[in-house]
Amino acid sequence: MTDYQVPDSRWHDGLQGRFLRLAASGYIPAKWFESDLPALESREARSGELHLEIVSHCWNYANMLLYQLSSLVLFPPEKIRITMTVFYNEADAETSALLARFADIHIPGVTWNWRQLPTQALFRRAIGRNLAAKETRADWVWFTDCDVLFRENCLDALNDVLQGRKDALVYPRQENCTGLLPAEHDLLQPDMSDIEPKDIDPALFRCFDKSRATGPLQITHGDVARTVGYCEALSYYQRPSHTWCKAYEDRAFRWLLQTQGEPLAVPGVYRIRHAAKGRYTGSRLSNGLRGTLRQLVARIKG
Repeated sequence: MTDYQVPDSRWHDGLQGRFLRLAASGYIPAKWFESDLPALESREARSGELHLEIVSHCWNYANMLLYQLSSLVLFPPEKIRITMTVFYNEADAETSALLARFADIHIPGVTWNWRQLPTQALFRRAIGRNLAAKETRADWVWFTDCDVLFRENCLDALNDVLQGRKDALVYPRQENCTGLLPAEHDLLQPDMSDIEPKDIDPALFRCFDKSRATGPLQITHGDVARTVGYCEALSYYQRPSHTWCKAYEDRAFRWLLQTQGEPLAVPGVYRIRHAAKGRYTGSRLSNGLRGTLRQLVARIKG
C-alpha cells in the first residue's frame, strides 16, 4: 500500500488551497493546469449495455452506506452493468462489517469493489476518486457520496440517456432530498447489529432541481476519467490529511473539465441530508458548531 505522507506546513498548504479555490471560481484559465483534456471527437460514443462505475467514500457513515448499497440490492439494474467501488479503512469497524456482509450478497450485473486506503488518504476524497478514475474500465464513472441512493429505474434510465454521448461531465437534473435530519432521527439510526438491505420512506424526501454537477452527482465519461483523473493536475488535492477535508475539489474538477455538466433526466436519485457529520475528527464543540451552521444555512435556503 502506498505510504501517504501528510504535508508538514499547514500554513503553506492552506495558502495553496485558498489560491485554488480562487482559481476554480474562473479567475484563471483551467488550461493552464489541465492541458490533456481529451477532445470531444476523440471520445468514444458508446451504446448498448453500458458499464458504470460508482465511486463512493465512507468514514463513520455506515448508517448511510447501508441505504446506498441496499438501493442496488432492492432496485437491481437490468440494462446496465455496475461496479460499486467503496473506499474505506478498517479502523472504521462498522463500515468494515457492513462491507463484509454485502460482499456475500450476489446481485446480477453488480460487482462489489471494496478498496481500503490509509485514513490520511481517505480523508482527502480526491485521492480515492483519482485512483478510481485512472484505473477504471467503465464507460462512465459516477463520483458520489455514501448518502446518495439509486432507487427505482435510476440506473437503467441513466443507461438510456447516456447512449452515444461524449460529454465530459453530466448529472441528474433532479434529486430527491430529505430535510436536514438531526442525529437522533429514526432514518439515521438503523439497526447495525442486523445488517440486511433496508429501504427508506420516500415520503421524507422532496424533489429539487439541480443547476450543476455537484460533488455527489458528477458522472464523467470513462475516456476523460482515464486521461485526466480526478484533479490529478492539482497536486494539492492529492495530498493526504490528518483530518477529513471539506470537498472543495468538486468545483475544481468542474473547472478543469471546463463545464458545469450537462443535465439529464434521471429518476430515482435520493440523498439523505443530515446535520451531524460523523466523518469529522475535530472536538465535540467544533463538530457541534458545524452542525448548527449547517442547520442555519438549510433554513435560509428553504
